Amino acid sequence: MLQALRFLGWPLLTGVLLALLIIQHYPHWVGLPSQDVELRQAPLYSRNQQGPASYADAVTIASPAVANLYTTKFANKPTHPLFEDPQFRKFFGDNLPKQRRMESSLGSAVIMSHEGYLLTNNHVTAGADQIVVALKDGRETLARVIGSDPETDLAVLKIDLQDLPAITLGRSDNIRIGDVSLAIGNPFGVGQTVTMGIISATGRNQLGLNTYEDFIQTDAAINPGNSGGALVDAYGNLVGINTAIFSKSGGSQGIGFAIPVKLALEVMQAIIEHGQVIRGWLGIEVQPLTPDLAESFGLEGRPGIVVAGIYRDGPAAKAGLQPGDLIFSIDGEAAGDGRRSMNQVARTRPGEKISIEVMRNGKPMTLTAEIGVRPPANGG
Repeated sequence: MLQALRFLGWPLLTGVLLALLIIQHYPHWVGLPSQDVELRQAPLYSRNQQGPASYADAVTIASPAVANLYTTKFANKPTHPLFEDPQFRKFFGDNLPKQRRMESSLGSAVIMSHEGYLLTNNHVTAGADQIVVALKDGRETLARVIGSDPETDLAVLKIDLQDLPAITLGRSDNIRIGDVSLAIGNPFGVGQTVTMGIISATGRNQLGLNTYEDFIQTDAAINPGNSGGALVDAYGNLVGINTAIFSKSGGSQGIGFAIPVKLALEVMQAIIEHGQVIRGWLGIEVQPLTPDLAESFGLEGRPGIVVAGIYRDGPAAKAGLQPGDLIFSIDGEAAGDGRRSMNQVARTRPGEKISIEVMRNGKPMTLTAEIGVRPPANGG
């Protein structure tokens, strides 16, 4: 018996091992499901497909068209703190001796054309009595404000110098998340500085910075003084105007925002042509259709916005819109987001007529409104 086991042992062991091997590699041979895992291997890339080792060429192209701004503002200040006391002023009135105090701030600007038009942020130049533009080639001159648009935080300046460099415009609507971005400006007044990052996001809004927001987000370091400077791509083409940072400390934390060049160019051209940006206006205030509101109206899952207020004698009032109306679409475009819908109205030329699909007291209706001119931001 023992001799028989010795004789058959090795063949049996070999057969078992062979069976296990077949089950592991060819399970379908014995009717078992396949255990293979398909993995995708990236192809081998050649070295010449990697990014450049230097962005010096892009900086050489773009940096001459980025200028430093030094703004000065004069404010009258009483010569003694006692003069600010209400009881003292009650007896002596407002005819008190005052001294002029000079306030200065820093910023950046982008030279958009050889004729001397510059783009910067409105908050950099607002209220300035004097604006000094310092070019990279060492020249300095005074700038005058052609116009500003607080609702996008842009301002257009003009300088009169010969042989001015001008930035090359990129296509901000073609940028992709992950593209290399370079921020050029004058942070903290140390002089022109270049920082590098990537495009972190596009179409950022609802940040509470401007009325009209469509920001490019980047992690290229942006600090105070960079405002109004250039955000360029890896080839030195302008894709945005640096405008703000998201920071609790006041310094760069890798979250910066730039106004897309497409929007900035539209604002600049409107200011040069009309002295201001002319926007369409409907004269309504809206709020989102929350799930609770939608449920109360029996409209679960349907996008819309609620008319919260109507400006007297505005385009909406003349069209018959009323507070409490539910707007489902404006000129055929779904109205699921109030900010997007109001931006749609703002882009419409004043005088044009649009259709508004609404529901009032459970009844659908379509109204026609003639777009008006949006009043200035400070016009109430």
